[in-house]
Order: sequence, then structure tokens, then C-alpha cells
Amino acid sequence: MEHGKTAGPTDEDLILAFQNGDVSAFEEIVRRYRDPLFNFVVRLLGDSFFSEDIVQETFLRVYRNRHRYHQVAKFSTWIYTIASNLAKTELRRRKVRNFFSISSKGEDEKDYDLVDNSIDIERDVDGILKGEIILKEIHALPFHFREAVLLRDIQDLSYEEISQILNVPLGTVKSRVNRGRSRLQKKLKLLIGEELKGGERIETNE
Repeated sequence: MEHGKTAGPTDEDLILAFQNGDVSAFEEIVRRYRDPLFNFVVRLLGDSFFSEDIVQETFLRVYRNRHRYHQVAKFSTWIYTIASNLAKTELRRRKVRNFFSISSKGEDEKDYDLVDNSIDIERDVDGILKGEIILKEIHALPFHFREAVLLRDIQDLSYEEISQILNVPLGTVKSRVNRGRSRLQKKLKLLIGEELKGGERIETNE
């Protein structure tokens, strides 16, 4: 992001400054990544309470392990890898505790009301469907498809970055993104079709 004519420090500049003892650089990292990380994690888990915890734990690990970061990879790749791994751990814990069934309690729209209202995902289907319904369909994707689609289409990361975050080959990333998109498109087309048919029935009855 540019401020006037002067570009601000990159993420890599900030983590380097933090490694050298500048705590304000860490505060700027938190400011930059708090909302994007929360939006990513809450879409993976569908739960704002645990998502907040995971984001806080992500920053805590960045703080504690700052000297482990080396500029071989982009900083964004490193921090998303931490958040993604924590989210996967939470899902495994839910299964072990038989806690994953909490989502069955949230098949209504209440669970999704907890999501940040500033997220604008209605544009993906030209505003025909409500954002809560689209988010529900994203959350219904198998986890490996959901994760890849969110990183690519919502977080706008490159295929190369996603490959490093998920630790899978580039071709696997592209396949997961494409298959996830295909499933979403098919489901949303069905929902849109039902919406339009419903409108036609109303017009016919008038």
C-alpha cells in the first residue's frame, strides 16, 4: 500500500526490523494481518470464537519464533502456513472430542451471523444470493478444496505461495482450486436456478 508517493515498508522489512528488536514493527504486522487472517480462518472453521483464538495464537507464534523466519519465502506465506496448521489442528481436536458436531447445530443462519459483516462476497454471484448462503456453501466444501479456494480467491495468494503453505505440489494446488470452484459453481447455479424459478412462479400467480 502506498502513502502518497512513498511506499511503506514491506512485510519482509517489518519482520527483519522486529528480529532486530523493533517491537513497533510487530505491531504493524498485527495491524496488517489481523483482519485477513481472521477472515481466512473463520471461513475454514465457520466459528468466530475459535477463529479469534487461532489468530491470536498465530501472532504469538510469530512473536516467539521471529528468528526462525528467513527470507527464502514471502512473509505472507509463513504466517498463513502457521494459521492454516493451527486451524487443521483445531479440526482434528474437534473430531477427537466429538466436537465437530457443533456445526450441525449451525446449519441455520445463526452461526454465519458471527462472521465479520464487512466481508463482501455477494459480488461473486452478482448479488442474487445473500452472502450468508454463499459462505455456507463454501464451508460445505471438503476441507482441502475449501482451504485452497479461500487462499486463492479470497486471500488472493499465488499458486506458488499456496503450494508452500499447504506443502503440496503446484499441480495439486491448481487441481484443488479448480475442483473446489467447480463444486461451488454447480451448487450456486442450482440455488440461483431455484431462486429464479421461484420468482417466475410468483409472477405467474399475480
